[in-house]
Parts: sequence; C-alpha cells; structure tokens
Amino acid sequence: MAKEIKSRCDDLDIQHIFKASWDKANRTALDHYRGYPLDETIDMFREIKGGVDVPILTDFHESWQAEKLKDVVDVLQIPAFLCRQTDMLVCAAKTGLPINVKKGQFISAEDTEKIVDKVKGSEVWLTERGNIFGYGNYIVDMRNLVIMKRFAPVIFDATHSVQQGAKGGSSGSQKEFIEPLAKAAVSVGVDGIFMEVHDNPDKALSDGTSSLDLNNLTPLLKKLKRLYEINNTL
Repeated sequence: MAKEIKSRCDDLDIQHIFKASWDKANRTALDHYRGYPLDETIDMFREIKGGVDVPILTDFHESWQAEKLKDVVDVLQIPAFLCRQTDMLVCAAKTGLPINVKKGQFISAEDTEKIVDKVKGSEVWLTERGNIFGYGNYIVDMRNLVIMKRFAPVIFDATHSVQQGAKGGSSGSQKEFIEPLAKAAVSVGVDGIFMEVHDNPDKALSDGTSSLDLNNLTPLLKKLKRLYEINNTL
C-alpha cells in the first residue's frame, strides 16, 4: 500500500504521508485481529522507510511506546479515544516529532484548544472525524473544521467519519459519503485529507468497511486537488 499510494500521489504532485497502525488496541471484540508486537513493528517501519522512501505516521496507545517509535516514524498520532490523555500528549511532544491528534468523537471543536495547549512548542495537527449522535452514527459538522483551524492545522478524516455503530461485531459504514465529505472539507479549507485505502477492502483485517478501494484513489485525488486549487485562488 505504501508503494502504490505513493506512486499515485507522486503522479499528481500531492504530498503523501503513509499511515499504518501496528496495534489496533481498541478493537470491538476481544478476539479481533490486533496487529504485531512492537519489536517486529519497528523492523517493518525501517523496511518501509528504506524501501519506499515515504514519511510514516503511526499511532500508539501507551505513553512508553512513543520513545520506542520515535526513530522509525516521522509523525506520532494520538488516537481519538486518548486525545485528552495528558501523559500521552506530553510523551509524544518529548520525542520532538510532529503530532497528529485525532479529535475524539465525544468532544467539541472548542475542546481541542486545550489539547493543543498541552503540547505547546510542538508541531501539532488536529484531525476531525465527526461526532457521535444517537447510537454510533457519526455526523460531521463542517463548522468544526473552521473552529479547530484557529488552534492548529486541520486534517479531515474522510473514511472514519463515515463509520456507523458496530454491525455483526465490527463497525459498519456508509462509503458512498467518503467523496462528498472529502470534497466539502477541502472546500472549507482543510490542510490535508486522511483516508484509509486498501487494494481489497473486503479482505482488510481492520477498517475494511470504511476503506476506500485503491482503484478509486486517483480519480478522487484529482477532484480534491482541483478543488484545493480553486479554493486557494478565491
């Protein structure tokens, strides 16, 4: 995926950061696939960096893991469920790496100001993935993108934001809304787009129900780039 996505982004002159989770620590069920041990992960990230020459972003779930990961990745991500955990934020900041904070689906856009305050002096990005309304239905309020941009650069998560409550033991989604939501976010003025992309979403071990098929990536990126260019000439 790192090679394939990078190739498509390079063709369109779009900056690409490869994101991979090594441990899906918040899976819906105890017996769901989680990932790899940290030591194996470090070797894999070294191989990706050496073989693909692409910046890598990954999340972590316990404070001590930040120090272990800092030499093999380029950006550390705070998961949405942990976005207010002070120790996580402080440990990420101490590495000196840029930090991407996924805004929890349970907090307001205004709350992210305090999150940014905890990592003052660090390069920090805020990623919006919607808020939960009712029973697990994610709703994206485009006003949040404007509010959050007062505090830090904003990334829009176009795939997690279409997820729905657990269906049959895992999260469902409405993938038909990936493109319109991504277009809307670029039009509002976000600084980047976050997307889960897979060459066979039906066989993906995690987030397959909300992943964009690799075959659909280039057409969508072309549209988003055009919108970005128009938006920046207005």
